[in-house]
Amino acid sequence: MSEKKVVKITNHIYQPKHEILPKDQAEEILKKYNTKPSQLPYVMRSDKALEDLDVRPGDIIKITRKSPTAGESVYYRYVVEG
Repeated sequence: MSEKKVVKITNHIYQPKHEILPKDQAEEILKKYNTKPSQLPYVMRSDKALEDLDVRPGDIIKITRKSPTAGESVYYRYVVEG
């Protein structure tokens, strides 16, 4: 019987970089885009991509993805319970 190899999703080559924005940077982003946190797309606290981060509901996550056309693209998500 062979053992299954478990791969942590946060270490996968296709997993984009996730980081918690400090409060001051989060406020700058909200001001820049003239939006409220609740108007950002949601990400659930239980999302496997966040398992290595100490996230709390209300945090804003910055997701940086590699893009063949733009080099990098940045997305923001609002953490909710779940």
